[in-house]
Amino acid sequence: MKLKKLFPILLLLISFSFYGQGEKMREKKEQIKAMKVAFLTTELKLTSNEAEKFWPVYNTFDDKQFELRHQKMKSFRSRMNDGTLDKMSEKEAIAFLNQMETTEEEIFVLRKNFIATLKGIIPAAKIIKLRKSEDDFNRKLLQQYRDKGHRKE
Repeated sequence: MKLKKLFPILLLLISFSFYGQGEKMREKKEQIKAMKVAFLTTELKLTSNEAEKFWPVYNTFDDKQFELRHQKMKSFRSRMNDGTLDKMSEKEAIAFLNQMETTEEEIFVLRKNFIATLKGIIPAAKIIKLRKSEDDFNRKLLQQYRDKGHRKE
């Protein structure tokens, strides 16, 4: 078989492989999201009226927060780990630091607006409990990940 005929087939197989990995990641993210919804629902004890208003607002916030944290911060981390950090001029470092601060501020403003919106939906005590429950869920998820890693050894 000629290389010209083999190359498109190889490219197709590789792209299916990457697509499959992307699908696994999406499935895993959806599983985690479902677990989080169940956990938060149990912890917050939302009424049906509260839940009806809460979940669309929360999901929008969560998606935006995820995007900020994982898209922008991912590029920051890669830049910090690719060896160029030591070669940056002071001017480049200041610009990079400003970008990081701007992203942190965006996350802060996003959460602040989210909380302001929630004040019209659920009582303040449940908003505080939401923050604690999110932290508890993240801790629980991290512990499960650690436990799973130890079993493989």
